[in-house]
Amino acid sequence: MSAPSTRQQQSALYDIPGPRARVRHRIYGVVTTLAVAALLAWIVNLLIETGQFAAVRWRPFTYEGIQELLLSGLGNTLKAFVLSAVLALALGAVLAAGRLSDHAPVRWIATLLVEFFRAMPVLVMIFFVFVALQVQPLPALVTGLTLYNGSVLAEVFRAGINSVERGQREAAYALGLRKTQVMAHVLVPQGVRAMMPTIISQLVVALKDTSLGYLITFEEFLHAGKLIAINLDYAMPFIPVVLVISAIYIGLCMLLSWFATWVARRERRNVKNEAVEVAPAKAGSGMPGDPRER
Repeated sequence: MSAPSTRQQQSALYDIPGPRARVRHRIYGVVTTLAVAALLAWIVNLLIETGQFAAVRWRPFTYEGIQELLLSGLGNTLKAFVLSAVLALALGAVLAAGRLSDHAPVRWIATLLVEFFRAMPVLVMIFFVFVALQVQPLPALVTGLTLYNGSVLAEVFRAGINSVERGQREAAYALGLRKTQVMAHVLVPQGVRAMMPTIISQLVVALKDTSLGYLITFEEFLHAGKLIAINLDYAMPFIPVVLVISAIYIGLCMLLSWFATWVARRERRNVKNEAVEVAPAKAGSGMPGDPRER
């Protein structure tokens, strides 16, 4: 019996749309696109009518002092993001190892920590560290982001490792490898393919959550925008500032999202699906190609 085609395998998850359904989907797509375009046009027209694109409102961004303030805030945002990302990845790896441990007390403690920090709002943890523990704004922000994102990444790591086929683990143990060797050389390398896009998506969340430092007076990008807005002397000065800051935040998030997509495509291309050429059999072996069979 021939193997099912890719189209048949995909239809096991959902029904392949027929001609009428495809037409409806195209109509829905066109209507949604027109609705979004109309909404954007209305917003842009409203901004134009209120004079938000007038040159006088954007001239302050050409001043060297304001540019330095924005760059300083962006640098602080990236510093908080890099620190929290590195620490969250390390914490997630430790907690995931604890949840996969063969020792029940270690599993219970790791599970309790993961569930607690994952359920706790990020802002609450940041405020607790900042107010109750009297920690400086940057360490408080990094601590809150690390605890939350580390607990989420722990589940990502655990799910990625468990997604590897059980036979891979059993074969490794049959070869005499210890558990640490099985994890390092068999499970983790194969699980990375499933983990990587989700890891980077979670890092996008961490990047956006750095803006919470604004609430504890950390001089990050949003805080720099507030300082600029309150020092401009015309009506609604915050709109140009919001547009500039939003564009840069969106650009950073899109860059990380693009990186996640690139990693996913690269991993899919690394999968070996091509047939392997079999070495020719030796003469006299009785295998195909044996001169005695000709």
